[in-house]
Amino acid sequence: MDERESPTTILQFAPLNSSVDEGFWHSFSSLKLDKLGIDDSPISITGFYAPCSHPQVSNHLTLLSESLHEQSSIESTTSHGNRNKCPVPGTLYNTNTVESFKKLDKQSLLKAEARKIWEDIQSGKALEDCSLLSRFLVISFADLKKWSFRYWFVFPALVLDPPASLVELKPASEHFSSEEAESVSAACNEWRDSSLTTDVPFFLVSVSSDSKATIKHLKDWDACQGDHHKLLFGFYDPCHLPSNPGWPLRNYLALIRSRWNLETVWFFCYRESRGFADMSLSLVGQASITLSSDETVPSSVGWELNKGKRAPRSISLANSMDPTRLAVSACDLNLKLMRWRALPSLDLNVLSSVKCLLLGAGTLGCQVARTLMGWGIRNITFVDYGKVAMSNPVRQSLYTFEDCVGRGEFKAAAAVKSLKQIFPAMESSGVVMAIPMPGHPISSQEEESVLGDCKRLRDLIESHDAVFLLTDTRESRWLPSLLCANANKIAINAALGFDSYMVMRHGAGPNSLSDEMQNLDMNKTGRQRLGCYFCNDVVAPQDSMTDRTLDQQCTVTRPGLAPIAGALAVELLVGVLQHPLGIYAKGDNSSSSSGGNTDESPLGILPHQIRGSVSQFSQITLLGQASNSCTACSETVVSEYREKGNSFILEAINHPTYLEDLTGLTELKKAANSFSLDWEDDEDDDEAVDM
Repeated sequence: MDERESPTTILQFAPLNSSVDEGFWHSFSSLKLDKLGIDDSPISITGFYAPCSHPQVSNHLTLLSESLHEQSSIESTTSHGNRNKCPVPGTLYNTNTVESFKKLDKQSLLKAEARKIWEDIQSGKALEDCSLLSRFLVISFADLKKWSFRYWFVFPALVLDPPASLVELKPASEHFSSEEAESVSAACNEWRDSSLTTDVPFFLVSVSSDSKATIKHLKDWDACQGDHHKLLFGFYDPCHLPSNPGWPLRNYLALIRSRWNLETVWFFCYRESRGFADMSLSLVGQASITLSSDETVPSSVGWELNKGKRAPRSISLANSMDPTRLAVSACDLNLKLMRWRALPSLDLNVLSSVKCLLLGAGTLGCQVARTLMGWGIRNITFVDYGKVAMSNPVRQSLYTFEDCVGRGEFKAAAAVKSLKQIFPAMESSGVVMAIPMPGHPISSQEEESVLGDCKRLRDLIESHDAVFLLTDTRESRWLPSLLCANANKIAINAALGFDSYMVMRHGAGPNSLSDEMQNLDMNKTGRQRLGCYFCNDVVAPQDSMTDRTLDQQCTVTRPGLAPIAGALAVELLVGVLQHPLGIYAKGDNSSSSSGGNTDESPLGILPHQIRGSVSQFSQITLLGQASNSCTACSETVVSEYREKGNSFILEAINHPTYLEDLTGLTELKKAANSFSLDWEDDEDDDEAVDM
């Protein structure tokens, strides 16, 4: 080889890579759904990049939520003066179908964008706004049903023909003298610190013979002639590689050759570290450039590679962009703020996982369901056999007029539909069934159906964590109370009078103490169970529905009662769930000076019963222990149910006195009726005085 000749080294450029923030797709989805519709016209967007700031990581051109803007407000929405966000104009072509995306003439699109760059160079616009040299294009297809996006970037680069040859490339710290390097660093830092120039990515670096450096705009080229020792064409280089300049230099060289007819160019790849110019990371190079003709548009390249292949990229944002998931995040945020600010020990996982069974979907059921949703409880099952009547929607908040038109929709189904409309993430279901009741005899033909309902109700209670008793009649609460005691489930009872209400939580089942309470602190729990809804009764539940007048057939209460009682019922449940002893927590009294469970529960006291009156605007908390003669939760009744099963239920339904006989209430009433006072009989009238 002839030692006088050295092989020509072609100048190679590191490709620019893209990065799309999720916020961009959020904004674009809203724009597409709310305004664009099927309009697939090109959309002006703005990308952002910054000089490399790490020796091992290149910066990307990024699309953010602010990258989208209205055509009429481009100037007002584009970010300026941010050192880490140099704006670059771009165009988004979004297609309405994936087939249209695939059929796009990508070569024609590339040529069209390259032509714009070339025309900006020829007209001088690129000197006034040098960001035009880096303009880009994105083609995309947005599947908003699946929240998936397919996209492809192109960064058009004019091809020099013949290619630019690299004469020299070294770190700036080696090219400049120490005085020059210090001056160039200071000038660059001043340029970057000014809000007027910090996001201007192309500039001139002039170094005088006395090692003083100044930085000027490209349009000041003529003013730089003759007063410098060195003149370099600087640019913000997003690339970190020590042997290759970044992609923006390609069109920069085309502008230099076309505008100023230079064949040898010194370029300065500006890079920084920790926000300051880094001369050891920055590069200075010399290139020899040639353009075949100024009259024709050079050929162009620039489609971004995907893992080394010419292919589009895709991303699925279903987890973050689906409105249902966004609603979940928003609702969860409310509860998290409660925990962060006021209740640091609040266990949100318990609330989100609990399954609630609502027996009754009337006035109370609607209020309870809405309040449960507010606490983040997502799994609710309704049991009700009634239909929405014309009088219901004004008091029962889950129903509308449409639900009662015609023959009326079943409340259980309408309530589920309403919950999902309010909050689509609800896991709600409705069961249309009547609850078998004592004191309501059935025929032998009905036994199979009634026993089927009993089994269905038992399965529902056993598959849920908490049960709300919200039905209209007393006797309809008996079987659920028994089944909850048998399965040791949390039971919350709410009942309304005309202007009064009662809310209570049932205690643990009678057979649970020996198995589970042995592991608990007896000093905290005590062995006496809390009573249920029937523990204070001296009669078995009976038929209260026969021979009723109109006012007795309807639930006549003051409208404000149900929201109060429903809210208190849910608060009781949440208190039980948050208490370390759960269903075994003792009952507190609001007048107790010790505060009861407040040391153990983050939500305050945990009462057994709450009774209130809106006529007196009063409320009290009461405590009632379980009764050994209770017709619903006593050990006698639960043991009899476990032993006899269906035959026990049929006896209770068909024979009104069966439960009283079983629990001893019959004997108790007989003893009470036969009890008489023993009055002293004075038969000695010796001291009587005749009048």
